[in-house]
Amino acid sequence: MKKIKKIAVMTSGGDSPGMNAAIRSVVRTCAYYRTECMGIYRGYQGLIEGDLIPLTARSVNNIINKGGTILKSARSKDFRTKEGRQKAYESLQKNKVDALVVIGGDGSFTGGVIFNKEFNFPIIGIPGTIDNDISGTSHTLGYDTALNTAVEAIDKIRDTASSHNRLFFVEVMGRDAGFIALNAGVGAGAEEILIPEEDLGLERMLESLKKSRRSGKSSSIVVVSEGDKTGKNVFELADYVEKNLPEYEVRVSVLGHMQRGGSPTCFDRVLASRLGVSAVELLLDGKTNLMVGLKDNKVIATDLEKAIKGQHKIDTELLRVSDIMTT
Repeated sequence: MKKIKKIAVMTSGGDSPGMNAAIRSVVRTCAYYRTECMGIYRGYQGLIEGDLIPLTARSVNNIINKGGTILKSARSKDFRTKEGRQKAYESLQKNKVDALVVIGGDGSFTGGVIFNKEFNFPIIGIPGTIDNDISGTSHTLGYDTALNTAVEAIDKIRDTASSHNRLFFVEVMGRDAGFIALNAGVGAGAEEILIPEEDLGLERMLESLKKSRRSGKSSSIVVVSEGDKTGKNVFELADYVEKNLPEYEVRVSVLGHMQRGGSPTCFDRVLASRLGVSAVELLLDGKTNLMVGLKDNKVIATDLEKAIKGQHKIDTELLRVSDIMTT
């Protein structure tokens, strides 16, 4: 493998808090090791179109606290074709880029794995997604921020629920993974939590709400992951409860994309800084096709394909804690 003299960094897929902190870390680590760095705008699509700019340590001043991504993000249909990936490779060659850091989720990493196989181009992935659904790391960038955003919102909703004796269904993000719903639900003291990994059933939910009512609770919060397996969306769930438990006045609140924005937490900023340093150092050491992540508070490297194909499983102990807390 030839000596790495220039590294490019990009953000791809959905944005998440902490991406800017990771960009900053990659750029400044390159500067520390006297390696040139370039930023790629709009992910793989920008790479195909040659939308690259040089980045220096000063280019990333005052972005560690900002949400979103200064490099923008976009999904690319063109990159799914061999012709599109060929154009991307030619763009890297034209700009004399020797290696690539991809900040994103499983879709971005899948594209990186294919690109690496086709062109033997060095790639390191940094997991950036609020869903926390990447194997090989306990935390992905943005997850902690999204979690705290959700808990803060649920706390405020509970104030209204208590004031009006209402039952609130609060939908949080997580189409295929219930990490936000489970942790936010436990953290905010929800009476019931519905997640994709567990089909708890509608009858159990009704029984739980009846039990809460009998115990003297006049208001309740049900946290629902958008990918819940009951087969009903959050509005259908609300209608179902109103029909079967008419004593409840039901309201729905969908938190939506607010969970993906905002200033990253200290945890996400520190994690991004650590992962960015590790990503650059791995490339400079001649490593490729790896993802950097966190395990037992230590930065580790996982095979990129294994990170994609593996499954970050929900914490069964936390499910048990949730059941006890809803008593």
